[in-house]
Amino acid sequence: MPSSSHSQRLTEGPIARTLALFALPILGSSVLQSLNASVNAIWIGHYLGEAALTASSNANLVLFFLLGVMFGIGMANTILVGQAIGARNADHTRRVVGTSLGFFAVLSVVMMGAGFWLTPHILAAMGTPTDAQPLAVAYLRIIFIALPSMYVYSFLGMTLRGTGDSRTPFLFMLLSVALDIGLNPLLIFGVGPLPKLGIAGSATATLIAQNTALLALIIHLYRRKHFLCLHRGQWHYLKPDPAILRALVGKGLPMGLQMVVISSSALVMISLVNAYGSQVTAAYGAASQLWTYIQMPALAIGGAVSSMAAQNVGAQRWDRVGRITAIGLGYNVLLTGALVAVVYLFNRGALGVFLPGDGQAIAIAQHLNAIVVWSFLFFGASFVLFGVVRATGAVVPPLIILAIALWLVRVPFALALNDTLGADAIWWSFPLGSLVSLLLAVAYYRFGRWRQARMGDMGAPRAQAPTTGAGAPAISAAAE
Repeated sequence: MPSSSHSQRLTEGPIARTLALFALPILGSSVLQSLNASVNAIWIGHYLGEAALTASSNANLVLFFLLGVMFGIGMANTILVGQAIGARNADHTRRVVGTSLGFFAVLSVVMMGAGFWLTPHILAAMGTPTDAQPLAVAYLRIIFIALPSMYVYSFLGMTLRGTGDSRTPFLFMLLSVALDIGLNPLLIFGVGPLPKLGIAGSATATLIAQNTALLALIIHLYRRKHFLCLHRGQWHYLKPDPAILRALVGKGLPMGLQMVVISSSALVMISLVNAYGSQVTAAYGAASQLWTYIQMPALAIGGAVSSMAAQNVGAQRWDRVGRITAIGLGYNVLLTGALVAVVYLFNRGALGVFLPGDGQAIAIAQHLNAIVVWSFLFFGASFVLFGVVRATGAVVPPLIILAIALWLVRVPFALALNDTLGADAIWWSFPLGSLVSLLLAVAYYRFGRWRQARMGDMGAPRAQAPTTGAGAPAISAAAE
């Protein structure tokens, strides 16, 4: 199984160093995506007005849902690829990638056509304000045109992470974000020969950036002769394998539903917050901006742990799976804990980026941060444990745990004590829900049957490759 320049086996070498080097590009990709969204919102909000910002916000909610649909299936693909790589089964790896690519391509084209046609109806059903609807239609229809390239690009990035390569997706994410940010003002205002497109220019920038990054990534993989690239005589791998397709959908849907559980509970929480007026809502919105960045290390470590554990599960290296879990938890405490400490040390200053320093909202935000922020250590630990157990194919228990923590603990607690504690009932529901999630995740990791779960038949594992003496495996042609 020949390697590309950045793919690596995650079943050999020092775990702590490998996990850190693998997780950092994933973290960088998350930061880039958030930065891109923030910069685009600044251009739209400051120069096109509130109606345009409302339009893009409503359209981006639809995009978030659409990307959530593919998240679970993309994660299932990542785990299947990782297990096949760990098992040294090149044929099965290509069958997974071929089936997944065909599925994503068909799904994205169908959703593009349906979404483009239904855009006005979708936005009307969301209650998009009347003055923002024409702008939102123009924006969202271009986003739907960009959907196939978004889906295939995300699929390729998650596939590469399954092979042990997180650096290449980061580099091409950097290209995509740089193009998107650079093209936004040019296409919004019409600089030089470029037409003035207004809000449609922001969506067009995303379309151009995504297609360019996707094309550049495909060219890069073929020039590097990546072992997953298909050549003449290998197109049969694109024919869907029924067993792999069942695994993708059957295991992917529960992971995708986790996004639904999280987003739906967030909608309930914001409705509770809104009842306390604009000052409290503004405080919550500013704090949430900080929380996005605090959660990033845990999300990156959880994703890295899942890919790394999947390869070791495929290679039957269960001794390493336990150590990966312990080191992942340690990194969560170190990195998330550092960000939590920074927020506590500079609470007012950090919130001042989003709120006026002399208003009531900043004092409310400081108070709710003091209650909530420390609990992200619990959130991070839960996500690491979820990443490990998902790597075997145990995808339903994390969904159930999240549903219990959010819908049977957090929301009822906030509702039940709303009259007694006021807004503090909402703030304290966050650490309570995170603590319950962590306790249930630990219990399942310790006593559950996740080690017996299966993503699908990986075939017989290949012989372990000999090490080169430099800590990296030598990948022999025999694995072909």
